Amino acid sequence: MPLKIDAHHHFWDLTRSEFDYDWLSASGNEAICQSYLPATLTEHLQSVGVDKTVLVQTQHSLLENDWALTLASENDYIAGIVGWIDLAASDAEEQLLRYKDHDKFVGIRHITQDEPDDNFIIREDILKGLAILEKHSIPFDLLFYVKHLHHAQQLGTQFTNLPMVIDHLAKPEIKDQRLDNWEANIKAAAQFPNIMCKLSGMVTEADWEHWKPADLKPFIEITLEAFGPERCMFGSDWPVCELAASYEDVYNVLAETVGNLSETEQTNIFGGTANRFYRLGL
Repeated sequence: MPLKIDAHHHFWDLTRSEFDYDWLSASGNEAICQSYLPATLTEHLQSVGVDKTVLVQTQHSLLENDWALTLASENDYIAGIVGWIDLAASDAEEQLLRYKDHDKFVGIRHITQDEPDDNFIIREDILKGLAILEKHSIPFDLLFYVKHLHHAQQLGTQFTNLPMVIDHLAKPEIKDQRLDNWEANIKAAAQFPNIMCKLSGMVTEADWEHWKPADLKPFIEITLEAFGPERCMFGSDWPVCELAASYEDVYNVLAETVGNLSETEQTNIFGGTANRFYRLGL
């Protein structure tokens, strides 16, 4: 039976003073303002039959890379970690080389959505950093809001050999059921074969208290039609998802929504795409 992979989740440990978790104390995040560590996730994975995961960064810190790799070495279900380097730094390549040959270091992400400059990802110094990732064939996670999504076209044109994946569908405004400011740009991004998309992070863009599967369905269907199941991957975005839904709810709503697809298509969404994209070797 094909392995099931959760391509996007996090851990954090509030006892570690070297990391900045101030965002967890912001209004509305109280429910997840606690430590989440590997043992906590195990029961959720078992309950839905997920075999392996990809642990994604939350810090702009090389120290978190080291911590995450330690967790991955201690927990076999963590198949890979998506870490961080300073793309704008003069020693960005040296930072990357420190990690790139580790068998569980599978990608890089920057929290682009939080940058004050909406054009951060296409700044000249950042583009130089992305060129380094392309040189070394290191996948890059695009953490965008809808307002950033149009940049995917420039990135897809400029970096034809850089594997990229859009996290959380670029956070469409699901609560308001808005397609007009998102649909054209997600379809444009899908025209580039090296860009994938994570079917993740949707419940927290919906109405936290009153969302229903039908709210997510049009966004899932548009993304699947644009990218195809072979370029889409399931991600729980746990424990952030706990603001609006359990791990099991997130998994089950996607499984139900794509339940009419072929076995091969569902296998891609729930493991095959992530395995290929991050070269997990599973």
